[in-house]
Amino acid sequence: MMEIKEEELNAILPSDGPSIDEVKRYLEKYNDEYIIIKCGGSVLVDQNLFEIFIKDIATLNKLGLIPIVVHGGGKRINKKLSELGIKSDFINGLRITDEKSISVVEEVLGEFNKEITEALKKKSCDAQSITNKQNNILLVEQENQDLGFVGSPKEINQSIIEQIVNEKKVPVIAPLGLDKDNQVFNINADAAAGAIAKKLNARRLIIMSDVEGVLDNDKKLISEVNTNKINELIKNETISGGMIPKINNCLDVASNGVKGVCIIDGRLNHSILFELLSDKGSGTLIRL
Repeated sequence: MMEIKEEELNAILPSDGPSIDEVKRYLEKYNDEYIIIKCGGSVLVDQNLFEIFIKDIATLNKLGLIPIVVHGGGKRINKKLSELGIKSDFINGLRITDEKSISVVEEVLGEFNKEITEALKKKSCDAQSITNKQNNILLVEQENQDLGFVGSPKEINQSIIEQIVNEKKVPVIAPLGLDKDNQVFNINADAAAGAIAKKLNARRLIIMSDVEGVLDNDKKLISEVNTNKINELIKNETISGGMIPKINNCLDVASNGVKGVCIIDGRLNHSILFELLSDKGSGTLIRL
């Protein structure tokens, strides 16, 4: 990894982010390691949060780290479908995607992907789109008949990601894939990010969300949890609803070679930088 001088760090780092001393200590830790960042929720609809997110990704890239972005788009998809009068139904938190919906999903995620890529370029951070139409990397199988065009990632083309990374660009990946007949499928963005993190043997998977992280019974943030603790929290219903598949996906990733999986609050200022490059971290770290 290139040695970054103090005055360069001063120019790269936001003044309200982690301190230079902390950042210096952590840079070595992520040398040549993949960092997968899944963003969704408010980060993608609130312009201010979106700007901070883009700045943070650009900062990581300028520090010589390797961020890879996987984005969702559920809120925008909901909005577009309801504008078109198409009703959304869900099974266990997954959207039932029929033929009409899949073309809307594809269109919304494609537009979004372009927006993120363009926004990064404006911050002098080169980025490259990965969608089902452009450099498809996700080969999928249908999750189940009832869900329609919802797929599970089965194979991932790692070489496309590596090529983009070698050019010092940030890959921006839409959660869309193709099956063996080239039919497009929607993929749950957490599942897509998890599959990519496992395939690349990433150092970190960061799931940005609209919650602080995993909370205990008193609604206090738990900074680190393991399998036993999670099972206990699911059993006593502290973790419930849509958070269960999210957490189970995180556990699966942590048990397949990814050293740390974190759920962080995308509504907090520079939560990505604080998670990766400071002593206090942010959100909940999930380990085995």
